[in-house]
Amino acid sequence: MDEKSTIDFRQIDAVPQLIKDYLNGKLGEFHNRSFSVEAAELQAEEKRLNFSADQRRRLTTVLSDQMQSAGLSGKQRQNLEALASSDTFSVTTGHQLNLFTGPVFFIYKILQTIKTADYLTDRLSGKTFVPVFWMATEDHDLDEIDHFRTVDDFYQMHAEAGGAVGRIKIEDTRFISDFEKEFAPTAHGGELVSWMKEAYRKGISLTTATRILVQKLFAEYGLLVIDGDDARLKTEMIPVFEAELKNEELYRSTAVAVQELTERYGKVQVNPREINLFYLTDSRNRIERQNDKYVVVDTDKQFSQTEIIDELYKHPERFSPNAVLRPAFQETVLPNIAYIGGNAEIMYWLELKSYFDKIGLTFPILIPRNSLLFLSNKTLEKAKKLGLDFTDFFGDYNKLVNRKIYDKSPLAELLSEKKAEFQNILAELQARAAETDPTFGNLVQAEEARGTKSFRRMEKRLLRAEKKVHADLLQRYNRLYEAVHPGGVWQERVYNFSVFYAFGGSDWLRRCMAGISVEKSQLAMLHN
Repeated sequence: MDEKSTIDFRQIDAVPQLIKDYLNGKLGEFHNRSFSVEAAELQAEEKRLNFSADQRRRLTTVLSDQMQSAGLSGKQRQNLEALASSDTFSVTTGHQLNLFTGPVFFIYKILQTIKTADYLTDRLSGKTFVPVFWMATEDHDLDEIDHFRTVDDFYQMHAEAGGAVGRIKIEDTRFISDFEKEFAPTAHGGELVSWMKEAYRKGISLTTATRILVQKLFAEYGLLVIDGDDARLKTEMIPVFEAELKNEELYRSTAVAVQELTERYGKVQVNPREINLFYLTDSRNRIERQNDKYVVVDTDKQFSQTEIIDELYKHPERFSPNAVLRPAFQETVLPNIAYIGGNAEIMYWLELKSYFDKIGLTFPILIPRNSLLFLSNKTLEKAKKLGLDFTDFFGDYNKLVNRKIYDKSPLAELLSEKKAEFQNILAELQARAAETDPTFGNLVQAEEARGTKSFRRMEKRLLRAEKKVHADLLQRYNRLYEAVHPGGVWQERVYNFSVFYAFGGSDWLRRCMAGISVEKSQLAMLHN
């Protein structure tokens, strides 16, 4: 892949400054180590000291039980067996249970997790690293995950919200027939349709549906899939959840970090609550402390402190962490050394280092996931004819297009020359003004400001005129931008993986894997 096919995240306007600073090593106080082979080795040794044999036994038992119906591949079985060893560690990513995986970056982050685990295993003798996908089965924002988009259509599954989404039983399957109409004629559409029909059968849970799909896509790569909605895993969190209920541990220990990050960047990704737990039964509701009572919001249920701690010890599965407490859950139950996430995820993880220190938990290496962009040869050829490189679409595109349209005018060069002449004349007068009355210098300065404004008005008027003259050309520029940013958004956040898999099949997955960098956080462009 040539250099022009990738852009470092630090060179992309849309990437948050906080992420750029993290990649530039400016936020060391908010995390543990930056990614490298050497750092991964140190991280593994630190994690080994904080992950007991009992935790390993529990983890392997839970994973074996959860994955037994999936029909494990040889590599999955090998990775599951390896987890019993104290020399085996995980590289993890996580995501919501989006319908049919949702936007395609779901695929990219898992592939990067697999590739990173393999990369470290190859380079660190005596240690094994296995890729793990954490299903966000307890998340209750159904409206964020109940749909996906293709180039030509929008698909949605209707269900009742309010509880843990992973427990939702699938009843509405009307989207399947419409999907079949769109994709059956494509090269690999039959495969996609059969996966969808197997995963989204009436009566099975959204957790099971997602597991089926992930297994179809990634079993051969050895990916292990874990569901945190399990009483055995929650048991390990009893001390952490107890401290959260009694002492508001996360809120208090992150207060300084949240303030510092807010002062530097204007706001933080997530503001921790006083209590970052939900009470989970048929519904999932926040727990709030009101005076001397613990209230389950939007219900009649309430506890004294003694009662809620007793409930926690008897039924840990009824306590569900929110998004900002979930990282501690994940890092408690896994021998994890690195977490791969999107920019928004990395931003809220960076709030948590002081909390991890407080509860004695090893903070993982954070790796911003790669982004991929697929463009057809036809689109690339059109861009080339208009003098555009794919990197141009990730800078100030409007400014670039305006300049190209403006430069079409025969008056543009003349106006630029006269503006320079005017500024040179005023600069000379300004320099000589000191030899005479100082008020003359002020007059020259004021005239320069007025003149510069006049030239700016003329340039704007000229640009408007040229846009009318070159309306067809402007439309071509805009259509190209839409091809790269459908709906004004990065392609990977809009289209479902089926858009690409339908024509490339499993070879498309391998192309994605090859285009992802383990060592750099970047956007890579691949030809369709």
